[in-house]
Amino acid sequence: MKTEPSETGGAFSGWTTRRWLRVGVATTLAVLAVLGALGGWAMWRTSQVTADLVDRRSPALMDAMRLEQALVNQETGIRGYGLSGRSDFLQPYAQGVSGERTALEHLRPLVRGDARAGADLADVERLAGTWQEHIARPVSAASPGNAVRLATERATQGKADFDSLRRAMTRQQAHLESERRTATRELRHTVALRDWMFAVIGGVIVLVAALVFEGLRRGVTGPISRLGTATRDVTQGRFDRSLEGTGPADLRRLAADVESMRRRLVEELHFTEEARRLLDEQARDLKRSNTELEQFAYVASHDLQEPLRKVSSFTQLLQRRYGGRLDEKADQYIAFAVDGANRMQTLINDLLAFSRVGRVHNDHRRVDLEVVLSQALDDLSVAVEETGAEITHDPLPTVFGDMTQLGMLWQNLLSNAIKFRSPDRPPRIHISAVREEDTWEFAVGDNGIGIAAEFHEKVFTIFQRLHTKDAYPGTGIGLAMCKKVVEFHGGRIRIDPDCSSGTRVVLTLPAAEDRPVSSQKATRP
Repeated sequence: MKTEPSETGGAFSGWTTRRWLRVGVATTLAVLAVLGALGGWAMWRTSQVTADLVDRRSPALMDAMRLEQALVNQETGIRGYGLSGRSDFLQPYAQGVSGERTALEHLRPLVRGDARAGADLADVERLAGTWQEHIARPVSAASPGNAVRLATERATQGKADFDSLRRAMTRQQAHLESERRTATRELRHTVALRDWMFAVIGGVIVLVAALVFEGLRRGVTGPISRLGTATRDVTQGRFDRSLEGTGPADLRRLAADVESMRRRLVEELHFTEEARRLLDEQARDLKRSNTELEQFAYVASHDLQEPLRKVSSFTQLLQRRYGGRLDEKADQYIAFAVDGANRMQTLINDLLAFSRVGRVHNDHRRVDLEVVLSQALDDLSVAVEETGAEITHDPLPTVFGDMTQLGMLWQNLLSNAIKFRSPDRPPRIHISAVREEDTWEFAVGDNGIGIAAEFHEKVFTIFQRLHTKDAYPGTGIGLAMCKKVVEFHGGRIRIDPDCSSGTRVVLTLPAAEDRPVSSQKATRP
C-alpha cells in the first residue's frame, strides 16, 4: 500500500491523531488563556478608570463647588449683618457653616492621595480659617450695633482675605476640573482600547476556530473520509482498488491494516472462486454420476426382470414336473435355484423402489398421516394377524409431502418392527407425534429384539444386514429407503440411543395445517 508522510512535514510524520489533538487543544487553550487575560485586564482597566471618574473626580469637583457656595453664603450673611445689624442675615451664615462642614467631610477623603488636590484643599481651608478668624466669627458674635462698627473697621481686610480665598477656590476647582477632563479622556481611551482588544480577541478566536477546523479536515476527517470512500468501494466489489493512507501516523497505520485485509480478502476470494469452480465441477460430475447410477439401477432392474422371470418360471416348472422323480440331490439343487430366483426378484424390486424415491414420486401436498397409516396397516394386515401385533398411535397430524413415499415410509417402519420382534412375546408398537415449531417429530417404538448401539448408524446404509437371511429374511434396503424418504422431505431419522427395551426410531417431517383427529387404537388380533 502506498503511504505518504504527514502533510505537516517529515519532522511530525510520527505524530498520532491523539498527539496532534493534544498539542492543538493545548495551543488553543493557551491562546484563549492569553486572550482571556488581555480581555480581563481591559475590563479591569475600564472599570478602574470609570470608578476613578465617577466615584472620585466628579464628586470632588462637585464638593469643591459646594464648599465655595457654602463660603459665599457665609460671606453674604456676614456682610449683610455687618451693614444692617439685622440678625436674620446670620441665617445664611449659619447655613454656610453647616454646608462647609459637610462639603469638607466629603471632599477630604476624595483628595486623599492626590498631592496637588490636597494642597489646594489645605490652602482653601487655611484662607477660609483666616477670613473666619478675622471677620466672620467676630462679626457674627458681636451685637448688632458693634457688628456694624466692627464690619466697617475691618471691611478692607475682610475683602482682601475673602478675595484671596476666592482665588484659592477658583484655582482648586480649575485643578479638579482639569483632572476630571484628564480622567474622562483616559476613560475614552480605555474604552476604545477595550473595544479594539475585544475585536482582536474575536478575530483571533475566529482564526483559531478556522485553523482548528482546517487542521481537523486535513489531518483527521479528510483522511478518514478518503479511507471510508475507498473501503466502501472495496465492499461494493472493487477489490482491485488499493487503499492509500494519509494524515497522522495512526491513521496511516489503520489504512495499512485495512489494505492488508483487502489483499487477504482478494487472496481468499481467488481461492474461494477456484474452490467453488472445482466444487461446481465436482457437483456436476456427482450429479451426472448419480443420474447415471439411478438410470442404471432403473434400467438394470427392468432389463433383469424378463430373464429373471424366465429363470424363475422354468425352475418352478422343473420343480413341479420333476419334483420327486429325481434323486434327493437334484431336488435340492432345484430348490436352491427357485429360492435364489425369488430372492433376486425381491432384491430387484426393492432396488427399483429405492431408485424411484425422489425421482418418480415427487408430488408434494398436504398429506393426512391418519389415512397413510390406515393404508399401511391394510397392506400389513396379514403380518399383523399372524404375529398378533398390537399397533397404537397418537393423533397423527397433516404434514407436507408425497403421499406415496410417506406410505412406503410407514410400511417399512412397521414391517421392520413386526419382523424383528421378540420370540417370546407378541409385538407391541406405538407411534407418537410431538409438534416442534414448524416440524413434527414422530417416534416408532417397539418391544422387539432391539439394535446394538454400534449399529445405530450402520442400519441406515443400503444392503447392510445385522442378521442372516435364514434368521430374518429381507434385502437390507428397508431402513435405507426410510432415510432417503425422510431426507427427501427435509427431515432427519435416527435410532433413539436412550431406548433400553426394543427399538425406537425417531424422525421429523415438515408440518402443514393440522386438522383435529381423535386418538385411536389400531389393532390386528
